[in-house]
Amino acid sequence: MTVKAAALGALLLSTSLFAQPPVAPSGSQFVTLGTMGGPVPDGRRSQPANAIIRGDNVYLVDAGDGTVGQLGRIGVPLTKVRAVFLSHLHIDHVGGLSAILGLRNQTEARDVLTVYGPPGTQEMVAGLVAALQPSAKAGYGIVGKPWAPPQSLVKVVELADGQTLGVDDFRVSVAQNTHYDFPAGSAEDRVYKSFAYRFDLPDRSIVYTGDTGPSDRVEKLARGADLLVSEMIDIDATLDRVSKVSPNMPPAVKATMTQHLTTHHLTPQAVGELAARAEVKALVVTHLAGGTPGEAPSTAYDIAIHRSFKGPVTIANDLDRF
Repeated sequence: MTVKAAALGALLLSTSLFAQPPVAPSGSQFVTLGTMGGPVPDGRRSQPANAIIRGDNVYLVDAGDGTVGQLGRIGVPLTKVRAVFLSHLHIDHVGGLSAILGLRNQTEARDVLTVYGPPGTQEMVAGLVAALQPSAKAGYGIVGKPWAPPQSLVKVVELADGQTLGVDDFRVSVAQNTHYDFPAGSAEDRVYKSFAYRFDLPDRSIVYTGDTGPSDRVEKLARGADLLVSEMIDIDATLDRVSKVSPNMPPAVKATMTQHLTTHHLTPQAVGELAARAEVKALVVTHLAGGTPGEAPSTAYDIAIHRSFKGPVTIANDLDRF
């Protein structure tokens, strides 16, 4: 076989994996289902969503718009999803949850789905369940009759900073990050939280930063992790994308957005510093709100990250497996 033919065969084999149900791995896999940060959609990347796959069990980590379709591309049926962990309630991270709940209901999923998240998750899920009532009453799912009451198939567990809990055969630890900085003691500060998660699985540890700025709590959470999955912001590219869909944005609004992007997200250099200080073994970068980077930006990101972190770094694409 020629080198060219061998390469083509390898490509076809790789492509066919997306059309077949995944083989149950002997260990844990982390799949970046969606790697595009909001608020502007990208035709080449889905909104933020990830999956931890352990044998036949799947656990979603954020559930942005397009999550159901991305699960379909890797052959994971919704009935395999046991729980959803939401880092925060910005729409780019939760927009796909309605489809997850509704399509599980319509296809007669039997198991209750647990949704873990920050304060406000109960209110949000209650609203989604209410929105499903007309479809559920009309019926015409797989069996052509009214569905089970939507509220009977979902349970919400609201979490708190510093909490640790057991889920099946692994442990989850929670740390409040710095994606929000409401005035201390304000009503917003008491209610709205953004979380990072650590998943201590039987075979390895995975930390997901969620959306965050520099954070001592996230650094502590990530200490010694086998894999750190971190958000990253390219401020100039993100502002450029936003300005194209909102060309008449008032200066005050633009200033507020710039401040948010600067303080509530991590630059490439900050990502590298976090990974180095936490002494993680490998780093995956996601949440590319500026869109799919070309060769030059990707190289610049890599250089900036490696100024501090000397371990392996991957700028994730949708459906990458780690």
